[in-house]
Amino acid sequence: MEFIKADSLHIAEIGRLYDELCDYLCEHGNYPGWKKDVYPTVNDAADGVKEGALYIAVEGGKIAGAVILRHKPEDGYKNVEWLTENDYEKIYVIYTLAVHPNYLRTGVGKGLLDFAEQIARENGCVSLRLDVVKGNIPAESLYEKFGFKYIGTTSLGYEKYGLPWYDLWEKVLV
Repeated sequence: MEFIKADSLHIAEIGRLYDELCDYLCEHGNYPGWKKDVYPTVNDAADGVKEGALYIAVEGGKIAGAVILRHKPEDGYKNVEWLTENDYEKIYVIYTLAVHPNYLRTGVGKGLLDFAEQIARENGCVSLRLDVVKGNIPAESLYEKFGFKYIGTTSLGYEKYGLPWYDLWEKVLV
């Protein structure tokens, strides 16, 4: 499996990955609460590429997964006490970690997390942070196994989508 920064040629395929994953989640348990045509969408992929923040896992010429790494937190992140100082120039926030349904339980998610950590370390980051909608046990289990520590629960302002609470996680790298 190869991990690379996505470019404009990948946007449409990433958009299809998001749509197919949302369809799968609706049929098999939508733990993250993602909604097709709401989040994540091809526009989120385009924004990630434009920012230079979207990375993909490629297997056999197909995009198996994607992740966005930003130095910008959600507003609700200020509501908890983190393990490291809130200098987001030295922190990556993981957004939209997505694995295509055909590649679930094949190590793509772990591979994307390993790659995110590698990129963070190469850029001198002190930690990785992320949020998980409360009750998304599969994601929380993955992050805990990967060394993330639970920090607290807060609102991120997505109540209108039926997603009032998010668990915040951090992995210290130094």
